[in-house]
Amino acid sequence: MEVHQFATSLTYGDAISNEMLEIQKVLQGHGFSSKIFIRFYDPRMAGHITDFREYKKFSAPDNIVIFHFSIGSPVSKMFFRIPDKKIMIYHNITPHSFFIDYHRILARECYKGRLEIKLFKDKVNLALGDSDFNRRELADVGYPHTGVLPILLDFSKFDIHGDPVVRRMFDNGKTTFLFVGRLIPNKKYENIIKVFYFYKRFFNPDSQLIFAGDFRGMEKYFTALQDFTRQLELSDVHITGHVNFSELVAYYRLADIYLSMSEHEGFGVPLLEAFYMKLPVVAFDAGAVAETMNGGGVVVERKDYPSIASLLDKIVTEDTLREKILAGQTKALEKYKRENVSRILLDHIKRVRKE
Repeated sequence: MEVHQFATSLTYGDAISNEMLEIQKVLQGHGFSSKIFIRFYDPRMAGHITDFREYKKFSAPDNIVIFHFSIGSPVSKMFFRIPDKKIMIYHNITPHSFFIDYHRILARECYKGRLEIKLFKDKVNLALGDSDFNRRELADVGYPHTGVLPILLDFSKFDIHGDPVVRRMFDNGKTTFLFVGRLIPNKKYENIIKVFYFYKRFFNPDSQLIFAGDFRGMEKYFTALQDFTRQLELSDVHITGHVNFSELVAYYRLADIYLSMSEHEGFGVPLLEAFYMKLPVVAFDAGAVAETMNGGGVVVERKDYPSIASLLDKIVTEDTLREKILAGQTKALEKYKRENVSRILLDHIKRVRKE
């Protein structure tokens, strides 16, 4: 039996792209023929993809095709026309309102995407969210058959030392706060900067804040963050731009706390990466954040910046508190073990296969 995947793009280092590769490994490991059909791809990923226009050669009513839904493209149009059995995975679309001041085109496409998701409720055998937060959105717009498939992650790849140049540049004895993610407005980088301002001014001037993520396409937001930092007369705020995997591991290893103030998350892969890297996580309760953290880390319900800064200081200085948080995070990760998520994936395949 063939179980293939469709997506608009396959990008180097992207969480959803990594998940597609992990799903393919699981499927092939269980005897399924499985390819990834793509429109756009990073040249480094060329060996993993097949052009989506080639799928007509593979299509069959008994096949199952898993589509990673994103903003409309020719890939989605083909997916909904083929006779194969269909599973759609919804990773969420950020509400357009976050982008109006910074990227009008993206705001328009997100608005259209959230309308488009309503059009396909009778065209798939099963609609999955990678969190129950995302699944509920699908159910609310009328998808009759829904379920949850947490993002399939391979944590073992983090068992490396990480880039030595990054370690040399930033492993400097300063207390280090880290946030990982693309530089986009819903992540609320400015709120992280506000917390850091109070921490650095009132608790520990010998500290630094690192944002590890790509800002290409969001130059207007990037400039606004730089201006805001200057207005606060705040030093030691570093925006890295795109990082490769070895560099990412190095940032996780040198940090003291992972801090998130994001206001829209459909899942939150870096939260779990930080768990695995034994990095205490403090995150604002928005979207699927608390669900993803699964009882681990520290979830804050109000953006009281001085109080959050005080909390960070306690975590940094009180070993007992830190160890308690790390123990909770380790326990929370049990849910995301590869064998557990793989079993959920195969159960969904079996369910659709019987229809």
